[in-house]
Amino acid sequence: MNPIHERISQLLSAHPVVLFMKGTPDQPRCGFSAKAADVLNALAPGYRGVDVLADDEIRQGIKTFGNWPTIPQLYINSELVGGSDIIMQLYNTGELHGLLGATPPDRSAPLIHITEIAANAIRAGMADEPNLGLHLRIDGRWQANFQLAPIEGHEICSEAAGILVYMDLQTASKADGLRIDWVQNMQGEGLSITNPNAPAVIQPLSVQTLSEQLREGKAPMIIDVRPEHDRLRAPFPPPHRELDANSQQALEALAKSQPLAFLCHYGNSSRHAAEHFRSLGFTHVFNIEGGIDAYAREIDSSVVRY
Repeated sequence: MNPIHERISQLLSAHPVVLFMKGTPDQPRCGFSAKAADVLNALAPGYRGVDVLADDEIRQGIKTFGNWPTIPQLYINSELVGGSDIIMQLYNTGELHGLLGATPPDRSAPLIHITEIAANAIRAGMADEPNLGLHLRIDGRWQANFQLAPIEGHEICSEAAGILVYMDLQTASKADGLRIDWVQNMQGEGLSITNPNAPAVIQPLSVQTLSEQLREGKAPMIIDVRPEHDRLRAPFPPPHRELDANSQQALEALAKSQPLAFLCHYGNSSRHAAEHFRSLGFTHVFNIEGGIDAYAREIDSSVVRY
């Protein structure tokens, strides 16, 4: 067997659900991979994501392995399901839920609110495209956007102020109570979306405040997201957890009300990790500003700087 195909076969044998993608499940690096990851993050947490950008042999080999030319590619129980469009189609029809052993989807239309001024603006914008529908998408990071696109028939549709809004399953599950308004400010004018379901934004946490919280026994759970070689080079002294392939599923299963504070070298990678946990619904998420470097400079000089 082709050595690269053998590597792929071993991956598929070891993991029931594998997504070959650009980037990682918490940091996709293309829009198609992001859509596929959003779906699997919701339906099959703990699936195996393979970053083809980090392994050119896999990137080329997976295209010939299943005779499928594009990325992402989803495999379930070693069988090729397809790419981004097929994943989304199966998700929205509910067939993907069955393949993954997930609970059948709730197709109830969410209640949304559109102010009259916003409805008038939307009608004006749609006047030149009478054959297209207004589609709303809320992605894995709770960012909402509208686009005019053909109506495919599997969408969930809500009506407000005489406007039909079409959504995929993922968006519909996040949209109940959504309010759409039209605002004018110094930056210009446009639609404003308020979503009561969105988790609170990530909060910055200074190392001084963290140090005070640790002394008082009131600190959030600290999660070190640095690679193992950096953790060994400069251990973080206070009690904490580590985020890696072995611990991620257990951390994601924590109560969504559990306060979490993410730590890395300078505060950049930790913000990406914090965004991922916020997208999962955690409501008290902090990023330790300046990372362990700031902690070493300002709090504990015994911590190695690198």
